Amino acid sequence: MDYQHIKVERGGEIATITFNRPEKANALNDRHIQEIEHAALSFRDDENARVVVFTGAGKHFNSGADLTGNEPPHPLLTMRRRQRRIGERCIHAIREMDQITIAAWKGAAMGGGACIATAVDFRIGARDCFMSYPEVLIGVNLMWQSMPLCVQLVGPARAKRLVISGEHIHGPTLLEWGALDEMVEADEVMDKAMEWARLYASQAPVAAQMIKRSVNAISSALDRSVMHMDVDQHLLNRETEDAAIAVSAYLAKEPPTFKGN
Repeated sequence: MDYQHIKVERGGEIATITFNRPEKANALNDRHIQEIEHAALSFRDDENARVVVFTGAGKHFNSGADLTGNEPPHPLLTMRRRQRRIGERCIHAIREMDQITIAAWKGAAMGGGACIATAVDFRIGARDCFMSYPEVLIGVNLMWQSMPLCVQLVGPARAKRLVISGEHIHGPTLLEWGALDEMVEADEVMDKAMEWARLYASQAPVAAQMIKRSVNAISSALDRSVMHMDVDQHLLNRETEDAAIAVSAYLAKEPPTFKGN
C-alpha cells in the first residue's frame, strides 16, 4: 500500500509508525485507518523489529475521527455494518502485533485516537497530553471493541466517567489512573519512548512476545464475545432523534436538549 497519511520507519530492532496529518491534528479518515491496519499487519513479516513506537506528527498524537472527506454510507445495511467495522479491524491488528508496542503521546488522543492509545502495550505521555471519548457528544456509543481496553487500564468507574462524559482527562490524572506508564515534558516524549523501546528490544524476543500474548489473552479473553454488538448499537444510535440533535448542537457549538428518543 502507498501510504498517504502515515510514515513507517524501520531501523532494525525498533520501528516507528507516525500518524502524518498534522494539519488535521492527525484525524482519522477511512484511508488513514486502513493504512494503520495495513502497517500493523505488515510487521508479521518483519524479521528484525522487536518494538514498534506509535506517534503523531505535530502537536497531537491523534484527534480521532475526521468528520469530513469520507465516502457516504452505503445504502445497504449489510454493507454499512461491514464499513463500520473498519476501526475494530485496525485495533485488532495493533493488538495482535507480536512486537512490543509503545505510544509516544503528545496532545490529544480522542475517540479513535484514544482507542489506539489503549490498544498498545505501553504509553509515554507528555504533561499536556489528554484523552477523551467525544462519541457521546454526538449521540453515539463507543465502537471499535475498545471499551474493554479502557476498562482494563483505568477501571470501571473511571471508564464510565471518560466515555459517558466526553470530558478531557489530562496527563497527571491519566498517570494517576494508570492510563500512562510514564509522564515527561512534551519535548522529552519521543526520547523517553525510545528509551523504553531500547529496554524491551534488548529482551529475548521469543520470550517477550510470548509473555505479551499471554497477558493479552488473559486480560481480553471475553472482549470479543461481550463487545461483538457495538457496531449494531452504533447503527441503532445513529437512527435516534437524539443523535441528530447532538450532531446539530455539536456543530453549532450549542448545548443540546435531548428527548430520550
